[in-house]
Amino acid sequence: MQQDTDISQSKPLISVIMPCYNSAHVIETTIANLYQQTFKSFELIVVDDGSSDNSLDILQKLATQYQNLQIISQHNKGPGPARNSGLKAATAEFIAFLDSDDSWHPEFLAKLYQKLTENSDCVIAYCGWQNLGLSAEQCQPYIPPDYQENDKFAVLLRSCPWPIHAALTRKSAIDQVKGFNENWLTAEDFDMWIRIAMFAKIVRVPEVLAYYHHQQQGEQISGNRLRAILNHWGVQNGLLRDFPVITKTLGKAKTDLLTKGQILQRAYEFYWKNDLPSAHILFRKSLGMRYFGLKDLKYILPSLLPLSLYLILVKKIRG
Repeated sequence: MQQDTDISQSKPLISVIMPCYNSAHVIETTIANLYQQTFKSFELIVVDDGSSDNSLDILQKLATQYQNLQIISQHNKGPGPARNSGLKAATAEFIAFLDSDDSWHPEFLAKLYQKLTENSDCVIAYCGWQNLGLSAEQCQPYIPPDYQENDKFAVLLRSCPWPIHAALTRKSAIDQVKGFNENWLTAEDFDMWIRIAMFAKIVRVPEVLAYYHHQQQGEQISGNRLRAILNHWGVQNGLLRDFPVITKTLGKAKTDLLTKGQILQRAYEFYWKNDLPSAHILFRKSLGMRYFGLKDLKYILPSLLPLSLYLILVKKIRG
């Protein structure tokens, strides 16, 4: 295991890419934690994405304290474009992504690098993760299955297989899919991961080594959840369009269940949580996709009404 590799060697083995937007309250701690990795042969590329706080000032100070820390400053474009900017500057053979408010176990880079070098035919090594900052029930450690051995097409098509910071990837594989699709404001990582992992070998490190820190501040509203669902569907649809072999392999019924079926399921979730504007949109989309059964029509048909009338009708039905 490459635990004692010198960080000052001329060419790092891993490029860590970190987008930063208004992260002055956490960025110093995040970077300090990162430099506790036992694997030392990495460069850190932080892309300040138009922060309006003093993140950039803090980063410039940190660049004098830590080796191999490069700062890129750009106008605000979002996390996908920020990561692409980091990818253009990366010099290493392997890439890891870490957001400015998340963290890794000290052995993260060492263990994922070892797994990839031991499996030269694999392009991604991924690991388990844990949420922090939510309820105890939502913060249980999670080790994902071996996707390479478990109905890989279906599992990867259904949902993003791992958080952005729970994998180490060969840069050549990222370059082959041209990085992050900047047309997506959300789900851009899902799009990139599945385009790489669907058709190449991947390998699991069955340990929890990545931590997702949920901040109390920030937007947690239904509009963001709805946008994420629609973007997720868009990514799936684009993948199926570009790679018909997926539908051919899974069969149309299973493919529809994993894609269109999720739209209908989310519509019901919004409906019963009383987020009727979001349910209205997704029921309409299910109708347009012609994915529903007879029992669904009593929920779907009212969505043909304008939203104002839909809200009145549903309240009367419930009342």
